[in-house]
Amino acid sequence: MDPTLNRRQEELIALVQREGFVAVEQLAVHFDVTAQTIRRDLAMLCDAGLLRRYHGGVSPPSSVENLAYNARKGLLQAEKQRIAALLARHIPDGASLFINLGTTNEDVARALLAHKGLRVITNNLNVAIMLSDNPSFEVIVAGGVVRGRDHGVTGEATIELIRQFKVDFGIVGISGIDLDGTLLDFDYQEVRVAQAIIEHSRQVYLAADHTKIGRNALVRLGSLSRVDAWFTDQAPPEPLAAFLETAGTHLYIAD
Repeated sequence: MDPTLNRRQEELIALVQREGFVAVEQLAVHFDVTAQTIRRDLAMLCDAGLLRRYHGGVSPPSSVENLAYNARKGLLQAEKQRIAALLARHIPDGASLFINLGTTNEDVARALLAHKGLRVITNNLNVAIMLSDNPSFEVIVAGGVVRGRDHGVTGEATIELIRQFKVDFGIVGISGIDLDGTLLDFDYQEVRVAQAIIEHSRQVYLAADHTKIGRNALVRLGSLSRVDAWFTDQAPPEPLAAFLETAGTHLYIAD
């Protein structure tokens, strides 16, 4: 069963992702709780695959395998909803857009339901079903291989369909953002679809919360400089903020 996390546990995961490895004693001091309380948190988070246990502490999970879809969906729900609401305000009625995979992008789709006349191409079946409830929308689903774990569609047929369009906005998610501005993900096929979306969008919007910063993932998608606007929930650290300024990428923080 997927865990329901409290605020401390969510912040604990974010801290470990930033630091790479944190000792139990450090976590107890940081959160002002007993080591026994931290060990209970870590036991639950490691059993759920959200962290990896080592002697004396924990580290982020594997850089070659993402968290399970249901686990990701349960993390930082309020923050993702705020990000989605902010991004949706930057999409005008009557716009055309791509929306790719990711739990934050599903919140974006939900936030767009009050719009009118959108034309949406997506490889996310969850997004397609959600947006089809608005009768003023035209929703096009990219063909390809459906992944059972999250209802995402990838493959050559997916990329080929995306290349038939040039849309106003490409809305993409990501698994990790390196401090040098490199966008990282776990699935090579998913990355190829995202690259096609970026190439065929007039403006590219990234929806990614602060826990993606510094998170390791195996596959390089490209540079954050390819993104016109990044919608997130916290200000990034100084090296990444300086990169954004140089790249000309707009930063929007959902308070």
